[in-house]
Amino acid sequence: MILSEKIKAIQPSATLSITSKAKAMKAAGEDVIILAAGEPDFDTPDVIKEAAVAALKQGQTKYTPASGTKSLKEAICSKLSKDNGLSYDIGQIVVSNGAKHSLYNALQVLCNPGDEVLVVSPYWVSYPEMVKLAGAIPVEIITKKENGFKLTAEEVKGALTKKTRALIVNSPSNPAGVVYDKDELKEIADICVANDVVIISDEIYEKIIFDGKEHVSVASLSDEIKSSTILVNGVSKSYSMTGWRVGYMAAPKEIADMVSTFQSHATSNPCSISQAAAECALTTDLDEEIEKNRKMFQDRRDNLIKNLSENAKLKPFKPEGAFYLFCDVSACGLDSLTFAKRLLEEKKVAVIHGGPFGEDGFIRISFATDMDTINKGADRIKEWVDSL
Repeated sequence: MILSEKIKAIQPSATLSITSKAKAMKAAGEDVIILAAGEPDFDTPDVIKEAAVAALKQGQTKYTPASGTKSLKEAICSKLSKDNGLSYDIGQIVVSNGAKHSLYNALQVLCNPGDEVLVVSPYWVSYPEMVKLAGAIPVEIITKKENGFKLTAEEVKGALTKKTRALIVNSPSNPAGVVYDKDELKEIADICVANDVVIISDEIYEKIIFDGKEHVSVASLSDEIKSSTILVNGVSKSYSMTGWRVGYMAAPKEIADMVSTFQSHATSNPCSISQAAAECALTTDLDEEIEKNRKMFQDRRDNLIKNLSENAKLKPFKPEGAFYLFCDVSACGLDSLTFAKRLLEEKKVAVIHGGPFGEDGFIRISFATDMDTINKGADRIKEWVDSL
């Protein structure tokens, strides 16, 4: 059977494949510790579940507009105003099947074959693959651990060509937990605006941020920057709603219209019940619960760093946001894929190898699980590294 060259060039998601294998091993009765998942371990708040049940009972089971319900878009506009100081109207909002879907839609609408999209290494595994699916070319900008894995305006300048169409910015970032401040974002954004480069700002981890840092939405820095920015967010991480599949973008009207048209042919509307649940999440005061979860994530981070740092061969990078620890394992003498495979097979601990994130000397460890599991997993990792 002949398959498209485009799809044959795409790599499977490393995070999903490792997690699936670990879950299968656990289901078979093996004592597996999973430190690979990209989702909060907290349950969706009850008030959100109740809103979904109410929507179901009220018969909200039909098609909605392809780009989302009016009431959910209004809730998103209110959220962006309250949390990010941004003013959008509902015609600039498109609701999709998760933030990943929103990112995919944005790239499909923006890119022509041969266009270049800048991705910052280390990056989320799906960014380069989504760029390829749009017919464009991912151009990696390699950042350095000693510089906090942060992109600089000079690095953006150095990567620009006549084919550069967009830059993907992720703050807080997956996998390194990098958080950009206002001045850093402004310098990067000004370069993009001056060179007609669209900024795709992935802000899905905005409420999981540590050490008194504040999330800054790049679109809030000026009207000119806003007009060059596609803001992507969702309810998955902040509200523990990964399985509900609701994300959204806020964008210039021309882009939002094209994304809406594209989505109407690709998937039509997101799940109607999930949209009702997401509307509840965004219109209910859940700040106390979100803050409680944030503090737990920070405690877990601190504990995991302290534990792993007891082994000289493990050099964890301290994240300022999200719920992952990007750990340098280059001193262990193994490439990251071999490290992750053997760790799972020999010590029954699942982590994600760093190669698909653009940093082969690292592994990504999720601390989106309880403290006992984190400690047990860290102890096994240290013991195994000592045995190498």
